[in-house]
Amino acid sequence: MTLRHVGDNEYVEEHGGDYEDFEPGMVIRHWPGRTISEADNTWLTLLLMNQHPLHFDESYAAGTAYKRILVNSSITLALVGGMTVQALSARAVANLGWDRVRLHEPVFVGDTLYATSRILSKRMSKSRPGQGIVTVETTGTKSTKETVIVFERSFMAWSRDARPDRVDS
Repeated sequence: MTLRHVGDNEYVEEHGGDYEDFEPGMVIRHWPGRTISEADNTWLTLLLMNQHPLHFDESYAAGTAYKRILVNSSITLALVGGMTVQALSARAVANLGWDRVRLHEPVFVGDTLYATSRILSKRMSKSRPGQGIVTVETTGTKSTKETVIVFERSFMAWSRDARPDRVDS
């Protein structure tokens, strides 16, 4: 959250950023982290229609290399990606996509995840005046510092002067 001064002892709460707020090389540590519960994993795995027993059958999981239930990797992507929204794209025009999604270490129920994003690039749109494309690399880590996921994401951001929901002072 950012507070922008708009008047005598008055501020507007803002989330996300405008195109101008992002510069290649910037690193943003997202907060808070999130501890994954058994309910998170079971409900979301079934909601996603992933029926692999490794994600919700303790007896099956005990016979695998992990010896316990593994958190569905779609949940890891969604959770770590979601952690970035408040700082990066809460005011975005559109999410444009994810690239180079890589899973590094398994995630288990009880693990606490954190996210960090690095701005890779930005450019103004050629076809949409007042909007620009921002590309970030996000890394999800456990509280133990193990990297669990790395991905790139691009989103369309308004330029500050073109944003339709801008609250002027």
